[in-house]
Amino acid sequence: MSHAQQPFVPADFEVPRTLVADGFRLEPLGAEHNERDLAARTGSIAHIRATPGFVGRGRPPEAGMSAEANLADLVRHVLEFEERSAFAYSLLEGEEVIGCPYIHPSRQDARRVVVSHWVRADRAALDPRVHERITRRLREVWPFDAERIDHAPR
Repeated sequence: MSHAQQPFVPADFEVPRTLVADGFRLEPLGAEHNERDLAARTGSIAHIRATPGFVGRGRPPEAGMSAEANLADLVRHVLEFEERSAFAYSLLEGEEVIGCPYIHPSRQDARRVVVSHWVRADRAALDPRVHERITRRLREVWPFDAERIDHAPR
């Protein structure tokens, strides 16, 4: 297994499959979200690129992505989740995708955990609340020391 494929949570850790809070919920990102995820990202590219944690990363591409490229990206996230090497979730309001959080090991320091998330531009007011709920959940449920978590402040 390569560094990128190595699990970074203990084998006996039960990875959370959902979080329900304040009118939104998280569920593992998957191919079934493709159309809704693509619409959410495409309509908010500039907003996402200006979101803490995404600034300067070149993601999402300014020109957007095709449905096929987005699906390939989602399939990659599913495999990472199954391998326990990274975790991506759909942030949903009802059945509508309004954002995505990502949890993965740092490329610079394998002892650190990098967390990033975005919300659609038209849901920007939710961003601080989503940040707070994700941060709290990471501290309460996930097996990471709080000082090892890098989650860009809001």
